[in-house]
Amino acid sequence: MRPNNLSTTLRRRRRSNPMQVYDALPHPLRAWMAQAALPWSPSSCRRIWQKARAKGDSVETILARLDRAEQTTLSRDRFALPPATDRKNANVTMPAVSGALQSPASISINANRKELS
Repeated sequence: MRPNNLSTTLRRRRRSNPMQVYDALPHPLRAWMAQAALPWSPSSCRRIWQKARAKGDSVETILARLDRAEQTTLSRDRFALPPATDRKNANVTMPAVSGALQSPASISINANRKELS
Protein backbone atom coordinates (compact mmCIF):
# COMPACT_ATOMS: atom_id res chain seq x y z
CA MET A 1 0.00 0.00 0.00
CA ARG A 2 1.33 3.41 -0.97
CA PRO A 3 1.69 5.96 1.86
CA ASN A 4 -0.13 9.27 1.51
CA ASN A 5 1.72 12.54 1.13
CA LEU A 6 1.31 13.43 4.82
CA SER A 7 3.24 10.45 6.15
CA THR A 8 6.71 11.92 6.24
CA THR A 9 9.32 12.84 8.80
CA LEU A 10 10.00 16.19 7.11
CA ARG A 11 8.69 19.38 8.64
CA ARG A 12 5.60 20.76 7.00
CA ARG A 13 5.36 24.41 6.15
CA ARG A 14 2.45 26.33 7.49
CA ARG A 15 0.86 28.35 4.75
CA SER A 16 -1.30 31.29 5.59
CA ASN A 17 -4.75 31.67 4.17
CA PRO A 18 -4.86 35.03 2.29
CA MET A 19 -8.45 35.66 3.40
CA GLN A 20 -7.52 35.16 7.04
CA VAL A 21 -4.64 37.61 6.60
CA TYR A 22 -7.03 40.10 4.94
CA ASP A 23 -9.64 39.68 7.68
CA ALA A 24 -7.00 40.33 10.34
CA LEU A 25 -6.03 43.71 8.81
CA PRO A 26 -7.17 46.93 10.52
CA HIS A 27 -10.44 48.28 9.15
CA PRO A 28 -8.96 51.44 7.50
CA LEU A 29 -6.42 49.31 5.64
CA ARG A 30 -9.08 46.84 4.47
CA ALA A 31 -11.23 49.74 3.28
CA TRP A 32 -8.27 51.16 1.36
CA MET A 33 -7.51 47.79 -0.24
CA ALA A 34 -11.15 47.39 -1.27
CA GLN A 35 -11.05 50.62 -3.29
CA ALA A 36 -7.46 50.27 -4.57
CA ALA A 37 -6.93 50.27 -8.32
CA LEU A 38 -4.27 47.55 -8.11
CA PRO A 39 -4.56 44.09 -6.55
CA TRP A 40 -2.45 44.50 -3.42
CA SER A 41 -1.53 41.45 -1.37
CA PRO A 42 -2.73 41.50 2.23
CA SER A 43 0.71 40.44 3.44
CA SER A 44 2.54 43.32 1.77
CA CYS A 45 -0.05 45.83 3.02
CA ARG A 46 0.22 44.45 6.53
CA ARG A 47 4.02 44.73 6.38
CA ILE A 48 3.83 48.39 5.25
CA TRP A 49 1.20 49.12 7.92
CA GLN A 50 3.20 47.54 10.74
CA LYS A 51 6.45 49.30 9.82
CA ALA A 52 4.74 52.67 9.58
CA ARG A 53 2.83 52.21 12.86
CA ALA A 54 6.09 51.19 14.58
CA LYS A 55 7.56 54.52 13.45
CA GLY A 56 4.53 56.28 14.91
CA ASP A 57 2.84 57.33 11.67
CA SER A 58 -0.85 58.14 11.76
CA VAL A 59 -3.48 56.19 9.84
CA GLU A 60 -3.95 59.07 7.39
CA THR A 61 -0.20 59.24 6.73
CA ILE A 62 -0.01 55.52 6.03
CA LEU A 63 -2.98 55.58 3.68
CA ALA A 64 -1.51 58.60 1.87
CA ARG A 65 1.76 56.69 1.49
CA LEU A 66 -0.12 53.73 -0.02
CA ASP A 67 -1.93 56.11 -2.39
CA ARG A 68 1.39 57.57 -3.54
CA ALA A 69 2.87 54.10 -4.05
CA GLU A 70 -0.14 53.08 -6.11
CA GLN A 71 -0.02 56.27 -8.21
CA THR A 72 3.69 55.74 -8.83
CA THR A 73 3.03 52.21 -10.02
CA LEU A 74 0.11 53.28 -12.19
CA SER A 75 2.15 56.12 -13.73
CA ARG A 76 4.52 53.52 -15.18
CA ASP A 77 1.63 52.07 -17.19
CA ARG A 78 1.75 53.67 -20.63
CA PHE A 79 -1.99 53.14 -21.09
CA ALA A 80 -2.89 54.78 -17.77
CA LEU A 81 -5.27 57.70 -17.49
CA PRO A 82 -4.05 60.89 -15.83
CA PRO A 83 -4.34 60.93 -12.01
CA ALA A 84 -7.88 61.45 -10.66
CA THR A 85 -7.17 65.07 -9.71
CA ASP A 86 -6.17 65.91 -13.29
CA ARG A 87 -8.95 64.01 -15.07
CA LYS A 88 -11.56 66.71 -14.64
CA ASN A 89 -9.21 69.29 -16.17
CA ALA A 90 -7.86 67.05 -18.92
CA ASN A 91 -8.89 67.97 -22.45
CA VAL A 92 -10.23 64.72 -23.78
CA THR A 93 -11.31 64.77 -27.40
CA MET A 94 -13.62 62.11 -28.69
CA PRO A 95 -12.63 60.38 -31.91
CA ALA A 96 -14.55 61.30 -35.03
CA VAL A 97 -17.73 59.34 -35.54
CA SER A 98 -17.42 56.91 -38.41
CA GLY A 99 -20.05 56.64 -41.11
CA ALA A 100 -21.35 53.39 -39.64
CA LEU A 101 -22.28 55.18 -36.44
CA GLN A 102 -23.95 58.19 -38.04
CA SER A 103 -27.69 58.50 -38.30
CA PRO A 104 -29.24 57.78 -41.72
CA ALA A 105 -30.23 61.45 -42.12
CA SER A 106 -26.67 62.68 -41.64
CA ILE A 107 -25.37 60.06 -44.07
CA SER A 108 -27.74 61.20 -46.79
CA ILE A 109 -26.83 64.87 -46.17
CA ASN A 110 -23.14 64.01 -46.38
CA ALA A 111 -23.75 62.02 -49.58
CA ASN A 112 -25.63 65.01 -51.11
CA ARG A 113 -22.74 67.34 -50.22
CA LYS A 114 -20.28 65.04 -51.97
CA GLU A 115 -22.45 64.92 -55.08
CA LEU A 116 -22.71 68.73 -55.24
CA SER A 117 -19.01 69.35 -54.96
